[in-house]
Amino acid sequence: MRVLVVEDTARMGELIRRGLREHGYAVDLAATGEDGLWLASEHPYDVVVLDVLLPDLDGFEVCRRMREADRWSPVLMLTAKDAIADRVTGLDAGADDYLTKPFDFVELLARVRALVRRGAVERPAVIQVGELTLNPSTHAVSRAGEPIDLTTKEFTLLELFMRHPDEVLSRPWLLEHAWDFAYDGGSNVVDVYVRYLREKIDRPFGRASLRTLRGAGYRLTDEGNTRGA
Repeated sequence: MRVLVVEDTARMGELIRRGLREHGYAVDLAATGEDGLWLASEHPYDVVVLDVLLPDLDGFEVCRRMREADRWSPVLMLTAKDAIADRVTGLDAGADDYLTKPFDFVELLARVRALVRRGAVERPAVIQVGELTLNPSTHAVSRAGEPIDLTTKEFTLLELFMRHPDEVLSRPWLLEHAWDFAYDGGSNVVDVYVRYLREKIDRPFGRASLRTLRGAGYRLTDEGNTRGA
């Protein structure tokens, strides 16, 4: 397994590299964000251990640019900052895990092992299906660059569709995943909210991307330039 460590403190970087090597990992070490970004772009690492406080690009920006370049190696961010806002920023930038300094190497090793098991699965911070884009962290939705204002429940439902593009999602499945156990209304609430979504994401743009499959459910497709129910 090959790991990239991006850490500007020479002693800390060497300690992490030595410890990982003792456990059988091949380790590359970068001391700047630019060098780390270049290495992550050139090689398919199994895990990237990324410090936040770097002398040029910070770890948040390195991670963000990796994801924008479709580099999906799991990222473990290291930082001396323990503020919740910093952790949220890192995770929203595309990081997979977060470890605050000082840390025990045994914990770092366990987190690296867990990320190796996860693998380099594509998990973009912004979801896109055709002209539709959705940002879960900012709750921003747009079509062809034009913002769309959705209620919280409409956003939740659209996110479900966009995470399962071209899949047929049944009414019971949508009800189970978008409404909690306390909901005691009828199943037709799904139909109502699908209609609301169509009025906002399709009809104003002359599209029909949210399709009905009679007796089966609904499907979101990026082939949205064909009119139809």
